[in-house]
Order: sequence, then C-alpha cells, then structure tokens
Amino acid sequence: MASDTLTITDNRTGKQYDLPITDDTIRATDLRQIKVRDDDFGLMTYDPAFMNTAACRSTITFIDGDKGILRYRGYPIDQLAEQSSFLEVAYLLVEGELPTAEQLHRWTEDIRYHTYVHTNVIKFLEGFRYDAHPMGMLLGAVGALSTFYPDAKDVHDPANRYIQRIRLMAKLPTIASFCFRHSRGLPYEFPRNDLDYIGNFVNMTFSIGGQHEPNPVLQRALEILLILHADHEQNCSTSAVRAVGSSGVDPFSAVSAGIAALYGPLHGGANEAVLRMLDEIGTKAQIPAFIERVKRGEGRLMGFGHRVYKSYDPRAKLIKRTADEVFAETGLNPKLEVALELERIALEDDYFISRKLYPNVDFYSGLIYQAMGYPTDYFTVLFSLGRLPGWLAQWEEMITDKEQKIARPRQIYVGKDERAFVPIGER
Repeated sequence: MASDTLTITDNRTGKQYDLPITDDTIRATDLRQIKVRDDDFGLMTYDPAFMNTAACRSTITFIDGDKGILRYRGYPIDQLAEQSSFLEVAYLLVEGELPTAEQLHRWTEDIRYHTYVHTNVIKFLEGFRYDAHPMGMLLGAVGALSTFYPDAKDVHDPANRYIQRIRLMAKLPTIASFCFRHSRGLPYEFPRNDLDYIGNFVNMTFSIGGQHEPNPVLQRALEILLILHADHEQNCSTSAVRAVGSSGVDPFSAVSAGIAALYGPLHGGANEAVLRMLDEIGTKAQIPAFIERVKRGEGRLMGFGHRVYKSYDPRAKLIKRTADEVFAETGLNPKLEVALELERIALEDDYFISRKLYPNVDFYSGLIYQAMGYPTDYFTVLFSLGRLPGWLAQWEEMITDKEQKIARPRQIYVGKDERAFVPIGER
C-alpha cells in the first residue's frame, strides 16, 4: 500500500477506501465513492465558513500562521514593505515576478495614462446622498465601470485582461478620492500625472484649490500600509472575487464583489472597532478594569487575534514601527498611549497568551489613518486600494486555472420532507 494515501473504513458497510494524499490534502470528490447504496450521492464534507477546505491551488501568497510568516510570491513581507514601492508589489502579485526597471516603467506609465474616469462616473457619484458611506459609493462606482468598458467581458483574452487590470489600478484611486471629496462637499480634484501613484492619490484627496503640501513621511507610511494589505491568501473578500469571477463575469464586477465583502465590519471594519474600543477605555488608568471585563466575557479585545495567525501578526510589527514615524510627524495621539499600554498588559497576561491573542494588522492601522487625516468611515476604502492588486492577481490565477469551474458549494438539506400544498382557506 502506498504511504501517501489515506485509508478510510466505512463502518456502515465495512468497506475500505484508499484515497490519494497530495500536498497534505485529499480531494473532496474522492469521497463520493463512499456510499451505502449504489444510488447514493456519496459522502460529502461539512465545513461551515471553509475552516479546513482548500478551494484552489495558488502561487501568490504563503502564510504560516503559527510561525507568523507572510510572503508574496516567496518574498518576505518585511523586505517588500521596507524596500519596494506599492506599484512594484502590485506588479509582483499580478505578474508573478518583481519587475525590471523597464517593466516597472511600462507598468507605471500604463497606469498613469488611465487615471482619468469618464465624466459620467462623476454624475453617477453625484447621485449619492451627501452622507453616503464611502464604501457604498466605491462599491457602486466600481461595479458601474463594467458598463463603461464592455470589452472587459472578454476575460479569456490575456491582452484584454491586462488592460482591465491597468484600468482598475489606475481608476480606483481616482474614484476613491472622489468618494472622499463628495462626503465633504468639496469639488473633485482630478489626477495630476506629474505625481507618483501615492502622491497623486493623496493630492486628489486633500488638495484645496489645487494646493497641497506633500509630507513624504506620511505618504511613505500610507504606501507601506497599502503594501501590507495587498494580499492575504483566501480571505473573505478574495474568496468573493474568485467565486463571482468564476462565473466568467468581467473583473470590474468581480472586484466590486470583493469591495462588498470588505464593507462588512467583520472583515474591513476591524480597525474602526479598535478606535471605538480605545475611546471606550479612555485613559491608561482604565485599562485594568477593561481587561477584567473582557475576561468575564463582557467585551472584546479588538485588534487582537486572527483567524490565521496564532502568533504575532508580522504586519503588525511593521505597522507599529510605521506608527512611531507617523506620530513623530503629527504629534502623539492620546489613543496611542492607551494602545501601547493595552498591548503591553495583554502580552503579559496568561489569559490572552494561552489563547494566542496577539496584536493584528488592525490594531495600529486605524490610529495611523486617523493621524493622516482620514475619517474612520474611510479606512476600508484605503484597505480596498491596498487589496486591489491581490484581488486582481487572484482573479487572474482563477481565470487561467483549468481545474476551476463556476463556484457552487454543496449543502446538507435539513428541511421538511415532501408535503402536500394546503389551499389558503384551509391554513
């Protein structure tokens, strides 16, 4: 018997089955041969929220949650965050390798050429209420782009996919900045293609009367945050992009599905929750009492713990260092003092250590965004800007993977058996 197999004995029938093991997994469809009767559907797995089910093979992002490792295409996240630009990392994720100088120049220039959006997009955004949530606006506008570029439906043409990726990379910052300006009643600031990618976005967001004094420290901090958010394996929004994209829909629609998933407070809104928690705590003196309430189950320690990481989130270490640089420029936020003390106490408490609750990427990112002048309801828009290259890379990988089909999970039906219809007068 081969050693790379799993032998299953079905105690209902006494039959044995040998299933091949590849990459420490078995194929769920191999379980279909396990039946009690010939006309049975076959055995299935039940895995709510896909806690232990791999839906794809990927070469994009590697995570070892126990060891706190995150790599894009094999490159450690700390090296990329410290040495690369966001557009370099975007190219790496989407194209598979770090670009040469010539490739990066072409990539940058192609994106720069497409930064403007159709004027009808502006009319579309103007239809939103003044107090519309910026993520709702972003979601609607990106989905609407599919109507402006009907050629995007040709998802099996590599050249066509490239131009759509360029369009999304170029136009999402423009639309995101328009969402920011709309909520403040400010006139839209159009792209300035003499600026780099990050500088152009910041200028479109904050410029007043065409004037904005760039702060290189803050712009680099924003770039690092975008790099740290660029991909994170098969998370909720990425899975949404893949699932919706598996229908063959255009990438604008698939990415809008990712934005919709990120809109949810359990995914993209975590750093907002951290700020609310810090406001609730108030001062360092109140931290011990807050910690005790958490232990009693009367509250949650937001920004700690992660579905994947069971040690310190590697991104959190980099963000903490970035926070120091940002607050050296902007002045110390009182919330930071509370956050640092809260982290110190939690990391020394056996209650949290035993549960492997360590700071995650959200613990400091909201403080940084707030220091930069972004309101809390805009944090998830910034998350979307960072995650876009990952969504595009995952979409591209899914489209070109011959094993992938339209996503269609199975279910276990636990409802009523067949019953006769009852006329309304007899109910």
